[in-house]
Amino acid sequence: CPRSAPEPPPALGLQVDLQYFTLPNGLKVVLAKDSIAPTVTVAVYYGIGFRIEPQERTGFAHLFEHLMFQGSKNAPKGVFDSTITNAGGVNNGSTRYDFTNYFEVVPSSALERMLWLEADRMAHAVIDEAVLTNQKGVVGNEVKVNVLNQPYGSWPWIDLPMLANDNWYNSHNFYGELKQIEAATVEEARQFYDAFYRPGNAVLVVAGDIDYAVTKAMVEKYFGWMPKKDAVKLPDISEPRQEKEKTRSRVDALAPKPGYALGYHVPDRGTPEWYAMGLIDQLLVQGDDSRLHRRLVQDSGIAGEIDGSINYLLGNQFDYNGPMLWSMSFTHDPTHSADQITATVDEVIEDLRSKPVSTDELER
Repeated sequence: CPRSAPEPPPALGLQVDLQYFTLPNGLKVVLAKDSIAPTVTVAVYYGIGFRIEPQERTGFAHLFEHLMFQGSKNAPKGVFDSTITNAGGVNNGSTRYDFTNYFEVVPSSALERMLWLEADRMAHAVIDEAVLTNQKGVVGNEVKVNVLNQPYGSWPWIDLPMLANDNWYNSHNFYGELKQIEAATVEEARQFYDAFYRPGNAVLVVAGDIDYAVTKAMVEKYFGWMPKKDAVKLPDISEPRQEKEKTRSRVDALAPKPGYALGYHVPDRGTPEWYAMGLIDQLLVQGDDSRLHRRLVQDSGIAGEIDGSINYLLGNQFDYNGPMLWSMSFTHDPTHSADQITATVDEVIEDLRSKPVSTDELER
């Protein structure tokens, strides 16, 4: 009798032990139990990134991230860091397009102290003239070191969105203009804090070696007392459909050789086309066997390496909420002109657009 076809292998999946709940004040909480090591991560994500920072105050969201490390009512400046380091942990934070995050990784025995610290920072951050003046200087130096005095400093992660987008919220210098950072006032900082740093605009994540019931009780104890406030009202961050190619050239006196970058607008999040764009990213630039790497590096020698992704340098395909670019970039010898490179890249893009992708390449 004929043989029956073999059963297909089970689909691969990622299984993460999770619990979700929301406090009456609107704080969303994610608990993830993983006892592989006796450590725990506490992270707070606030729904405010540099995309919707105040106009005429570019860099304000990043500046405010710094202010949040300067102490709170019951944990004066230095207490936060010393409590974590004394427990053998680490902490940090960052500002992205649509959120600002703060996190600590500590032994699981220090969990309650971390929740207390984050709750005090959420409810009682110290924002005064001394703190603001100090951190304006710190952020100003960051701008000078990381952007103004750095080869390729704003390229392409700031330059490309400013060229590609029309809406100010998506197209401004989010790292900050020095004059605007220096002009920030205490009153503006307090208004920003009141507007965005509230339980209903935050997500608390506790992941690691935890007990669900005990952790939930701690969260309710330290965060549950905070009052519920009105929902944050977000501005219109939509982009008009782009109909024509945009190009721009910028001379960087510090750069030893030219750089080339391009970007495409990404389809709306959650749509079938958006998931397809994630596969296109893999096909074009992820890995030495990607199409653009083979063509630009291995075959033509135009570039020594290429980099790129959706939400390049500031996250990934999944951690933003608004208009976004897929981009790729590289440096090259001056012997290759921009027109020559564009023609080569366009050939790769057209081949992907006009011919079906093989099953083997799609599986990769």
